[in-house]
Amino acid sequence: MITFEELNINKPLLNALSDLGFNTPTPIQAKAYSIIMSGKDVLGIAQTGTGKTFAYLLPCLRQWTFAKQKAPQILILVPTRELVMQVVAEVQKLTRYMDVKVTGIIGGVSINPQIEEIKSGVDVIVATPGRLLELVINGTLKLKTVKKLVIDEVDEMLSLGFRPQLTHLLDALPKRQNLLFSATITEGVEALIEEYFNAPIRVEAAPTGTPLESINQQGYIVPNFNTKVNLLEYLLKSESEMTKVLVFTASKAMADIIFEKMESLFPERVGVIHSNKAQNYRFNAVNQFKEGVFRVLIATDIVARGIDVYEVTHVVNFDTPDEAESYMHRIGRTGRYDKNGIAITLISPQEKEFLENIETLMKYQIPMLEMPKEVEISEILLPSEMPVVKMKNIKVKLPDKSTAGPAFHEKKEKNKKTNSKVPHKQLMREKYGKPKKRPNKPKK
Repeated sequence: MITFEELNINKPLLNALSDLGFNTPTPIQAKAYSIIMSGKDVLGIAQTGTGKTFAYLLPCLRQWTFAKQKAPQILILVPTRELVMQVVAEVQKLTRYMDVKVTGIIGGVSINPQIEEIKSGVDVIVATPGRLLELVINGTLKLKTVKKLVIDEVDEMLSLGFRPQLTHLLDALPKRQNLLFSATITEGVEALIEEYFNAPIRVEAAPTGTPLESINQQGYIVPNFNTKVNLLEYLLKSESEMTKVLVFTASKAMADIIFEKMESLFPERVGVIHSNKAQNYRFNAVNQFKEGVFRVLIATDIVARGIDVYEVTHVVNFDTPDEAESYMHRIGRTGRYDKNGIAITLISPQEKEFLENIETLMKYQIPMLEMPKEVEISEILLPSEMPVVKMKNIKVKLPDKSTAGPAFHEKKEKNKKTNSKVPHKQLMREKYGKPKKRPNKPKK
Protein backbone atom coordinates (compact mmCIF):
# COMPACT_ATOMS: atom_id res chain seq x y z
CA MET A 1 0.00 0.00 0.00
CA ILE A 2 1.37 3.41 -1.01
CA THR A 3 2.17 6.00 1.68
CA PHE A 4 1.93 9.80 1.64
CA GLU A 5 5.75 10.01 1.61
CA GLU A 6 5.82 8.12 -1.69
CA LEU A 7 3.54 10.72 -3.29
CA ASN A 8 6.30 13.37 -3.21
CA ILE A 9 4.45 15.49 -0.64
CA ASN A 10 6.63 18.17 0.94
CA LYS A 11 7.70 18.19 4.58
CA PRO A 12 5.24 20.79 5.95
CA LEU A 13 2.29 18.83 4.57
CA LEU A 14 3.73 15.49 5.73
CA ASN A 15 4.16 16.85 9.25
CA ALA A 16 0.56 18.08 9.27
CA LEU A 17 -0.70 14.70 8.04
CA SER A 18 1.35 12.96 10.72
CA ASP A 19 -0.17 15.20 13.40
CA LEU A 20 -3.59 14.21 12.13
CA GLY A 21 -2.69 10.52 12.28
CA PHE A 22 -2.87 9.94 8.50
CA ASN A 23 -0.14 7.80 6.93
CA THR A 24 -1.72 6.24 3.86
CA PRO A 25 -3.89 7.93 1.23
CA THR A 26 -7.38 6.75 0.33
CA PRO A 27 -7.89 5.40 -3.23
CA ILE A 28 -9.21 8.73 -4.56
CA GLN A 29 -6.29 10.60 -2.95
CA ALA A 30 -3.71 8.22 -4.41
CA LYS A 31 -5.26 8.25 -7.89
CA ALA A 32 -5.82 12.01 -8.13
CA TYR A 33 -2.55 13.33 -6.68
CA SER A 34 -0.13 12.79 -9.58
CA ILE A 35 -2.70 13.78 -12.22
CA ILE A 36 -3.50 17.07 -10.47
CA MET A 37 0.23 17.70 -10.01
CA SER A 38 0.66 17.35 -13.80
CA GLY A 39 -1.51 20.43 -14.31
CA LYS A 40 -4.27 18.73 -16.28
CA ASP A 41 -7.96 19.34 -15.68
CA VAL A 42 -9.48 16.61 -13.53
CA LEU A 43 -12.96 15.19 -13.07
CA GLY A 44 -13.04 13.32 -9.76
CA ILE A 45 -15.95 10.98 -9.05
CA ALA A 46 -16.18 9.85 -5.45
CA GLN A 47 -18.91 9.62 -2.87
CA THR A 48 -19.00 11.18 0.58
CA GLY A 49 -16.59 9.65 3.07
CA THR A 50 -13.83 8.69 0.62
CA GLY A 51 -11.43 11.54 1.46
CA LYS A 52 -12.01 13.64 -1.67
CA THR A 53 -11.41 16.96 0.15
CA PHE A 54 -7.78 16.00 0.85
CA ALA A 55 -7.61 14.54 -2.67
CA TYR A 56 -7.67 18.05 -4.16
CA LEU A 57 -6.21 20.01 -1.22
CA LEU A 58 -2.93 18.09 -0.98
CA PRO A 59 -1.73 18.65 -4.59
CA CYS A 60 -3.08 22.22 -4.67
CA LEU A 61 -1.24 23.17 -1.47
CA ARG A 62 1.87 21.28 -2.61
CA GLN A 63 2.03 23.55 -5.67
CA TRP A 64 1.18 26.76 -3.83
CA THR A 65 4.04 29.26 -3.98
CA PHE A 66 4.81 32.08 -1.57
CA ALA A 67 4.11 35.58 -2.87
CA LYS A 68 4.71 38.93 -1.15
CA GLN A 69 1.42 40.31 -2.35
CA LYS A 70 -1.17 37.95 -0.92
CA ALA A 71 -3.69 37.40 -3.69
CA PRO A 72 -5.74 34.22 -4.05
CA GLN A 73 -4.02 31.44 -5.99
CA ILE A 74 -6.54 28.73 -5.09
CA LEU A 75 -10.32 29.17 -5.36
CA ILE A 76 -12.63 26.47 -4.02
CA LEU A 77 -16.38 26.66 -4.70
CA VAL A 78 -18.84 24.61 -2.63
CA PRO A 79 -22.67 24.64 -2.41
CA THR A 80 -23.37 25.30 1.28
CA ARG A 81 -22.16 27.52 4.11
CA GLU A 82 -21.47 24.50 6.32
CA LEU A 83 -19.26 22.97 3.65
CA VAL A 84 -17.33 26.26 3.35
CA MET A 85 -16.49 26.10 7.06
CA GLN A 86 -15.57 22.43 6.80
CA VAL A 87 -13.13 22.96 3.91
CA VAL A 88 -11.61 26.04 5.58
CA ALA A 89 -10.96 23.89 8.67
CA GLU A 90 -9.31 21.20 6.52
CA VAL A 91 -7.04 23.77 4.85
CA GLN A 92 -6.04 25.12 8.27
CA LYS A 93 -5.17 21.62 9.47
CA LEU A 94 -2.97 20.93 6.45
CA THR A 95 -1.22 24.33 6.46
CA ARG A 96 -0.23 24.23 10.12
CA TYR A 97 3.44 24.46 9.08
CA MET A 98 2.91 26.74 6.08
CA ASP A 99 2.44 30.51 5.74
CA VAL A 100 -0.92 30.18 3.98
CA LYS A 101 -3.90 32.37 4.74
CA VAL A 102 -7.35 30.94 4.02
CA THR A 103 -10.75 32.60 4.34
CA GLY A 104 -14.33 31.47 3.93
CA ILE A 105 -16.82 33.55 1.95
CA ILE A 106 -20.50 32.87 2.66
CA GLY A 107 -23.84 34.65 2.32
CA GLY A 108 -26.29 35.29 5.12
CA VAL A 109 -23.76 37.25 7.18
CA SER A 110 -22.32 40.78 6.99
CA ILE A 111 -20.17 41.32 3.91
CA ASN A 112 -17.93 43.97 5.53
CA PRO A 113 -15.63 41.63 7.51
CA GLN A 114 -15.16 39.55 4.36
CA ILE A 115 -14.19 42.66 2.39
CA GLU A 116 -11.60 43.54 5.06
CA GLU A 117 -10.15 40.00 5.00
CA ILE A 118 -9.73 40.05 1.24
CA LYS A 119 -8.12 43.50 1.33
CA SER A 120 -5.65 42.35 3.99
CA GLY A 121 -4.52 39.50 1.74
CA VAL A 122 -5.56 35.88 1.27
CA ASP A 123 -4.01 32.84 -0.48
CA VAL A 124 -6.91 30.38 -0.53
CA ILE A 125 -10.60 31.29 -0.81
CA VAL A 126 -13.38 28.82 -0.05
CA ALA A 127 -16.77 30.23 -1.04
CA THR A 128 -20.36 29.74 -2.03
CA PRO A 129 -20.97 31.12 -5.55
CA GLY A 130 -23.54 33.81 -4.67
CA ARG A 131 -21.52 35.85 -2.17
CA LEU A 132 -18.29 35.35 -4.13
CA LEU A 133 -19.87 36.78 -7.27
CA GLU A 134 -21.13 39.76 -5.24
CA LEU A 135 -17.55 40.52 -4.14
CA VAL A 136 -16.30 40.20 -7.72
CA ILE A 137 -18.99 42.53 -9.09
CA ASN A 138 -18.38 45.24 -6.47
CA GLY A 139 -14.66 45.17 -7.28
CA THR A 140 -13.42 43.88 -3.91
CA LEU A 141 -12.07 40.59 -5.27
CA LYS A 142 -9.81 40.28 -8.30
CA LEU A 143 -9.55 36.81 -9.82
CA LYS A 144 -6.58 37.37 -12.16
CA THR A 145 -4.14 35.55 -9.82
CA VAL A 146 -6.21 32.36 -9.48
CA LYS A 147 -4.21 29.36 -10.75
CA LYS A 148 -6.41 26.51 -9.54
CA LEU A 149 -10.19 26.33 -9.44
CA VAL A 150 -11.89 23.56 -7.48
CA ILE A 151 -15.64 22.97 -7.75
CA ASP A 152 -16.69 20.53 -5.04
CA GLU A 153 -20.12 18.85 -4.77
CA VAL A 154 -20.96 20.33 -8.16
CA ASP A 155 -24.04 18.13 -8.56
CA GLU A 156 -25.56 19.63 -5.42
CA MET A 157 -24.49 23.13 -6.50
CA LEU A 158 -26.45 22.84 -9.74
CA SER A 159 -29.50 21.32 -8.03
CA LEU A 160 -29.58 24.33 -5.67
CA GLY A 161 -29.83 26.70 -8.64
CA PHE A 162 -26.27 28.11 -8.66
CA ARG A 163 -25.70 27.60 -12.40
CA PRO A 164 -25.98 31.34 -13.37
CA GLN A 165 -23.53 32.45 -10.67
CA LEU A 166 -21.19 29.57 -11.47
CA THR A 167 -21.05 30.27 -15.20
CA HIS A 168 -20.57 34.00 -14.55
CA LEU A 169 -17.55 33.21 -12.34
CA LEU A 170 -16.10 30.73 -14.84
CA ASP A 171 -16.29 33.38 -17.55
CA ALA A 172 -14.54 35.92 -15.30
CA LEU A 173 -11.62 33.66 -14.30
CA PRO A 174 -8.27 33.71 -16.14
CA LYS A 175 -6.71 30.60 -17.67
CA ARG A 176 -6.32 28.09 -14.82
CA GLN A 177 -6.38 24.40 -13.88
CA ASN A 178 -9.93 23.13 -13.32
CA LEU A 179 -10.68 20.43 -10.75
CA LEU A 180 -14.25 19.21 -10.46
CA PHE A 181 -15.41 16.72 -7.84
CA SER A 182 -18.85 15.19 -7.78
CA ALA A 183 -20.59 12.08 -6.49
CA THR A 184 -22.81 11.88 -9.57
CA ILE A 185 -22.35 13.07 -13.15
CA THR A 186 -25.65 14.54 -14.31
CA GLU A 187 -26.47 16.10 -17.68
CA GLY A 188 -25.92 19.53 -16.14
CA VAL A 189 -22.45 18.54 -14.93
CA GLU A 190 -21.58 17.10 -18.35
CA ALA A 191 -22.65 20.36 -20.03
CA LEU A 192 -20.47 22.38 -17.65
CA ILE A 193 -17.45 20.18 -18.35
CA GLU A 194 -18.00 20.36 -22.10
CA GLU A 195 -18.05 24.17 -22.11
CA TYR A 196 -15.35 25.11 -19.59
CA PHE A 197 -12.92 22.20 -19.15
CA ASN A 198 -9.96 21.25 -21.31
CA ALA A 199 -9.95 17.46 -21.92
CA PRO A 200 -10.30 16.54 -18.22
CA ILE A 201 -8.86 13.27 -16.91
CA ARG A 202 -11.53 11.19 -15.17
CA VAL A 203 -10.51 9.82 -11.76
CA GLU A 204 -13.01 7.46 -10.17
CA ALA A 205 -12.98 5.80 -6.76
CA ALA A 206 -16.03 4.41 -4.93
CA PRO A 207 -18.61 6.25 -7.04
CA THR A 208 -22.11 6.75 -5.69
CA GLY A 209 -23.82 3.40 -5.48
CA THR A 210 -20.82 1.57 -4.07
CA PRO A 211 -21.70 0.52 -0.50
CA LEU A 212 -18.83 1.38 1.82
CA GLU A 213 -17.54 -1.72 3.58
CA SER A 214 -17.08 0.24 6.81
CA ILE A 215 -20.85 0.92 7.10
CA ASN A 216 -23.23 -1.69 8.50
CA GLN A 217 -26.62 -0.98 6.89
CA GLN A 218 -29.87 -1.94 8.62
CA GLY A 219 -33.56 -1.25 8.09
CA TYR A 220 -36.92 -1.41 9.86
CA ILE A 221 -40.35 -1.51 8.24
CA VAL A 222 -42.35 0.99 10.33
CA PRO A 223 -46.08 1.68 9.79
CA ASN A 224 -46.18 5.45 10.41
CA PHE A 225 -44.46 8.64 11.59
CA ASN A 226 -45.33 8.38 15.30
CA THR A 227 -44.18 4.77 15.46
CA LYS A 228 -40.88 5.92 13.93
CA VAL A 229 -40.59 8.42 16.80
CA ASN A 230 -41.23 5.61 19.31
CA LEU A 231 -38.61 3.39 17.64
CA LEU A 232 -36.01 6.18 17.61
CA GLU A 233 -36.67 6.82 21.30
CA TYR A 234 -36.29 3.10 22.07
CA LEU A 235 -33.00 2.80 20.15
CA LEU A 236 -31.48 5.85 21.84
CA LYS A 237 -32.48 4.57 25.28
CA SER A 238 -31.44 0.95 24.77
CA GLU A 239 -28.31 1.22 22.57
CA SER A 240 -25.50 2.68 24.65
CA GLU A 241 -23.09 2.65 21.67
CA MET A 242 -25.23 5.30 19.93
CA THR A 243 -23.03 8.12 21.22
CA LYS A 244 -22.93 10.39 18.14
CA VAL A 245 -26.10 10.05 16.09
CA LEU A 246 -27.01 11.99 12.95
CA VAL A 247 -30.75 11.86 12.20
CA PHE A 248 -31.76 12.83 8.66
CA THR A 249 -35.24 14.10 7.78
CA ALA A 250 -36.96 15.03 4.54
CA SER A 251 -38.22 18.46 5.62
CA LYS A 252 -37.63 21.33 8.02
CA ALA A 253 -41.06 20.86 9.61
CA MET A 254 -40.34 17.20 10.28
CA ALA A 255 -36.94 18.07 11.76
CA ASP A 256 -38.57 20.51 14.21
CA ILE A 257 -41.22 17.99 15.28
CA ILE A 258 -38.63 15.27 15.95
CA PHE A 259 -36.43 17.77 17.80
CA GLU A 260 -39.27 18.75 20.14
CA LYS A 261 -40.02 15.12 20.97
CA MET A 262 -36.37 14.07 21.44
CA GLU A 263 -35.41 17.22 23.37
CA SER A 264 -38.13 16.48 25.96
CA LEU A 265 -36.70 12.97 26.41
CA PHE A 266 -33.01 13.92 26.34
CA PRO A 267 -32.76 17.53 27.60
CA GLU A 268 -29.77 19.54 26.28
CA ARG A 269 -28.44 16.50 24.40
CA VAL A 270 -30.22 17.09 21.08
CA GLY A 271 -29.64 19.70 18.37
CA VAL A 272 -31.33 20.55 15.08
CA ILE A 273 -30.15 22.36 11.94
CA HIS A 274 -31.91 23.37 8.74
CA SER A 275 -32.04 26.38 6.43
CA ASN A 276 -34.59 28.26 8.57
CA LYS A 277 -32.14 28.40 11.47
CA ALA A 278 -29.79 31.38 11.79
CA GLN A 279 -26.22 30.81 10.61
CA ASN A 280 -24.66 31.19 14.06
CA TYR A 281 -27.24 28.81 15.51
CA ARG A 282 -26.30 26.19 12.91
CA PHE A 283 -22.57 26.58 13.50
CA ASN A 284 -23.03 26.31 17.26
CA ALA A 285 -25.20 23.21 16.92
CA VAL A 286 -22.62 21.46 14.73
CA ASN A 287 -19.78 22.43 17.12
CA GLN A 288 -21.70 21.12 20.13
CA PHE A 289 -22.28 17.89 18.24
CA LYS A 290 -18.58 17.63 17.39
CA GLU A 291 -17.58 18.27 20.99
CA GLY A 292 -20.00 15.67 22.33
CA VAL A 293 -22.35 18.08 24.08
CA PHE A 294 -25.13 16.96 21.74
CA ARG A 295 -25.58 13.23 21.45
CA VAL A 296 -28.08 13.62 18.60
CA LEU A 297 -28.12 16.10 15.72
CA ILE A 298 -31.23 16.29 13.51
CA ALA A 299 -30.63 17.69 10.03
CA THR A 300 -32.12 18.09 6.57
CA ASP A 301 -30.25 16.93 3.48
CA ILE A 302 -29.05 20.30 2.15
CA VAL A 303 -27.27 21.58 5.26
CA ALA A 304 -25.98 18.10 6.10
CA ARG A 305 -23.63 18.20 3.09
CA GLY A 306 -21.27 20.30 5.19
CA ILE A 307 -21.25 18.12 8.32
CA ASP A 308 -17.92 16.39 8.68
CA VAL A 309 -17.83 15.12 12.25
CA TYR A 310 -15.22 12.68 13.45
CA GLU A 311 -16.55 9.35 14.73
CA VAL A 312 -20.26 9.64 13.96
CA THR A 313 -21.36 6.26 15.31
CA HIS A 314 -24.79 6.08 13.69
CA VAL A 315 -26.74 7.66 10.86
CA VAL A 316 -30.52 7.30 11.16
CA ASN A 317 -32.61 7.91 8.06
CA PHE A 318 -35.87 8.87 9.76
CA ASP A 319 -37.41 8.86 6.30
CA THR A 320 -36.27 6.93 3.25
CA PRO A 321 -35.01 9.51 0.72
CA ASP A 322 -36.78 9.57 -2.64
CA GLU A 323 -33.43 9.92 -4.44
CA ALA A 324 -31.05 7.00 -4.12
CA GLU A 325 -27.99 9.27 -4.34
CA SER A 326 -29.19 11.21 -1.27
CA TYR A 327 -29.17 7.96 0.69
CA MET A 328 -25.51 7.43 -0.21
CA HIS A 329 -24.63 10.97 0.85
CA ARG A 330 -26.41 10.48 4.17
CA ILE A 331 -24.85 7.19 5.20
CA GLY A 332 -21.43 8.46 4.10
CA ARG A 333 -21.38 10.67 7.22
CA THR A 334 -20.47 7.60 9.29
CA GLY A 335 -17.77 5.00 8.72
CA ARG A 336 -15.19 7.72 7.96
CA TYR A 337 -11.44 7.89 8.61
CA ASP A 338 -11.06 4.09 8.79
CA LYS A 339 -13.79 3.89 11.45
CA ASN A 340 -16.82 1.62 11.29
CA GLY A 341 -20.34 3.00 11.39
CA ILE A 342 -23.98 1.93 11.36
CA ALA A 343 -26.73 3.28 9.10
CA ILE A 344 -30.33 2.64 10.16
CA THR A 345 -33.22 3.40 7.81
CA LEU A 346 -36.86 3.60 8.91
CA ILE A 347 -39.11 2.63 6.01
CA SER A 348 -42.85 3.29 5.92
CA PRO A 349 -45.11 1.35 3.51
CA GLN A 350 -45.26 4.41 1.22
CA GLU A 351 -41.44 4.46 1.02
CA LYS A 352 -40.83 0.87 -0.09
CA GLU A 353 -40.46 2.02 -3.71
CA PHE A 354 -37.66 4.39 -2.62
CA LEU A 355 -35.94 1.50 -0.83
CA GLU A 356 -36.05 -0.58 -4.01
CA ASN A 357 -34.39 2.25 -5.97
CA ILE A 358 -31.63 2.53 -3.37
CA GLU A 359 -30.96 -1.20 -3.41
CA THR A 360 -30.92 -1.19 -7.21
CA LEU A 361 -28.32 1.59 -7.24
CA MET A 362 -26.11 -0.19 -4.70
CA LYS A 363 -26.75 -3.69 -6.08
CA TYR A 364 -27.13 -4.62 -2.44
CA GLN A 365 -30.14 -5.62 -0.32
CA ILE A 366 -30.34 -3.86 3.04
CA PRO A 367 -31.02 -6.39 5.83
CA MET A 368 -34.38 -5.80 7.55
CA LEU A 369 -34.60 -6.17 11.34
CA GLU A 370 -37.69 -7.12 13.34
CA MET A 371 -39.49 -4.36 15.19
CA PRO A 372 -38.62 -4.61 18.92
CA LYS A 373 -41.60 -5.79 20.97
CA GLU A 374 -41.09 -2.92 23.41
CA VAL A 375 -41.87 -0.32 20.73
CA GLU A 376 -45.46 0.91 20.82
CA ILE A 377 -47.22 0.83 17.45
CA SER A 378 -48.98 4.18 17.26
CA GLU A 379 -52.45 4.46 15.74
CA ILE A 380 -52.20 8.24 15.42
CA LEU A 381 -51.67 9.15 11.79
CA LEU A 382 -50.49 12.36 10.14
CA PRO A 383 -52.86 13.89 7.56
CA SER A 384 -50.52 12.67 4.80
CA GLU A 385 -50.78 9.12 6.17
CA MET A 386 -54.57 8.99 6.22
CA PRO A 387 -56.03 6.39 3.84
CA VAL A 388 -57.55 7.88 0.72
CA VAL A 389 -61.26 7.00 0.29
CA LYS A 390 -61.92 6.28 -3.35
CA MET A 391 -65.49 6.97 -4.48
CA LYS A 392 -66.92 4.90 -7.33
CA ASN A 393 -67.33 7.11 -10.35
CA ILE A 394 -70.65 6.19 -11.98
CA LYS A 395 -70.86 7.48 -15.51
CA VAL A 396 -74.34 8.63 -16.63
CA LYS A 397 -75.08 8.32 -20.34
CA LEU A 398 -76.28 11.67 -21.64
CA PRO A 399 -78.67 11.98 -24.62
CA ASP A 400 -77.19 12.61 -28.03
CA LYS A 401 -77.77 16.29 -28.80
CA SER A 402 -76.21 16.23 -32.23
CA THR A 403 -79.58 15.42 -33.92
CA ALA A 404 -81.81 17.45 -31.63
CA GLY A 405 -83.98 20.24 -33.09
CA PRO A 406 -84.49 23.76 -31.79
CA ALA A 407 -85.33 24.17 -28.11
CA PHE A 408 -88.67 26.08 -28.77
CA HIS A 409 -92.12 25.66 -30.38
CA GLU A 410 -93.08 27.44 -33.55
CA LYS A 411 -95.21 30.54 -32.78
CA LYS A 412 -98.71 30.92 -34.09
CA GLU A 413 -99.16 33.18 -37.06
CA LYS A 414 -101.05 35.82 -35.08
CA ASN A 415 -98.29 36.00 -32.49
CA LYS A 416 -95.54 36.60 -34.97
CA LYS A 417 -94.32 40.14 -34.91
CA THR A 418 -92.26 42.03 -37.38
CA ASN A 419 -90.54 45.34 -37.22
CA SER A 420 -91.94 46.57 -40.58
CA LYS A 421 -94.15 49.73 -40.43
CA VAL A 422 -97.69 49.33 -41.94
CA PRO A 423 -99.46 52.48 -43.27
CA HIS A 424 -102.61 53.61 -41.40
CA LYS A 425 -104.70 53.35 -44.56
CA GLN A 426 -103.82 49.67 -45.00
CA LEU A 427 -104.58 48.95 -41.34
CA MET A 428 -108.07 50.50 -41.72
CA ARG A 429 -108.77 48.52 -44.86
CA GLU A 430 -107.79 45.25 -43.14
CA LYS A 431 -110.02 46.11 -40.15
CA TYR A 432 -113.17 47.58 -41.85
CA GLY A 433 -112.94 46.20 -45.37
CA LYS A 434 -112.66 49.66 -46.80
CA PRO A 435 -110.42 52.63 -46.36
CA LYS A 436 -111.40 54.90 -43.51
CA LYS A 437 -110.24 58.47 -43.42
CA ARG A 438 -109.08 60.18 -40.31
CA PRO A 439 -111.44 62.99 -39.21
CA ASN A 440 -110.31 66.44 -40.06
CA LYS A 441 -109.07 68.54 -37.21
CA PRO A 442 -111.45 71.37 -36.34
CA LYS A 443 -110.37 74.76 -37.43
CA LYS A 444 -109.50 77.28 -34.79
